[in-house]
Amino acid sequence: MPRFGRVVTAMVTPMAADGSVELDVTRQLARWLVEQGNEGLVVCGTTGESPTLSDDEKLSVLAAVVEAVDVPVIAGTVGADTAHSVHLTREAAALGVAGILALCPYYNRPSQAGIEAHLRAVAGAADLPNLLYDIPVRTGRKISSEVILRLAHDVSNIVGVKDAAGSPAATAHVVAQAPAGFEVYSGDDGFTLPLLSIGAVGTVGVATHWTAPDHVEMFDAWAAGDTSGASAVNARMLESFAFETGDDAPNPIPTKAMLRTLGIPVGDCRLPMGPAPAGLAHTARDVYARLTAARAASGSTMTTPTTSTSEMIRG
Repeated sequence: MPRFGRVVTAMVTPMAADGSVELDVTRQLARWLVEQGNEGLVVCGTTGESPTLSDDEKLSVLAAVVEAVDVPVIAGTVGADTAHSVHLTREAAALGVAGILALCPYYNRPSQAGIEAHLRAVAGAADLPNLLYDIPVRTGRKISSEVILRLAHDVSNIVGVKDAAGSPAATAHVVAQAPAGFEVYSGDDGFTLPLLSIGAVGTVGVATHWTAPDHVEMFDAWAAGDTSGASAVNARMLESFAFETGDDAPNPIPTKAMLRTLGIPVGDCRLPMGPAPAGLAHTARDVYARLTAARAASGSTMTTPTTSTSEMIRG
């Protein structure tokens, strides 16, 4: 089993109608995600609307999830300001998180030398495993393969990378040259199966909010050498991957819409993300209905979580 598990969800942050953070629903959602098959959780990442959360809110959400579940909780503590990232990482470490998601600085567009120094500083802030996060579409900069490899070899607690760079060839080079134990996670749901083929160990997903049973099935098939079976499960999830983000409804707007249709009161996104566009809830219901029908048609044994969403809310 990989360090943080194979199926890891980048969790949304539930909000009340007034935009405040709902800690009770946060705990309930975290438990339900684990029950569905998630083996780890990323909290206060992009999908968790981290740019809109205050430090106090982030630390409260992290503390709530650490208390609620017994799987690894990876904290999103890293942003554009190195000194602030170091401070928040130390605060999160005191809460008992299992690791840090170390984002490439965004908006500043630093040099590769600046990116490397930033990530070294975060890694030095606490004695916790760091998972680098390479997502140039959001940060404006790719972490070069050379920097990833240098950090992997030089910094003992930089233990992997969440790869959302969209270049499996570059990822294959990192996998081939990285030290033993350095783990690559897919950071883009549509690339998870291709990245498995070149050595990735898991996914930090978004659609995994509702496709965790399917992901478990896909990983099990892959581990058993059943590549055709893994491909069939991946095909079942393609519509969910397409639904999770888009120009009219960027991530995490669709995920919150999906969870609301499942009876989980996660609320809307804060500005600047804003409310869901008209018709998104209807689309979410259709996507989920077709997914569950495809599960049943395939004879999948991983079709229903042991606790319903309505039971979760009552609980």
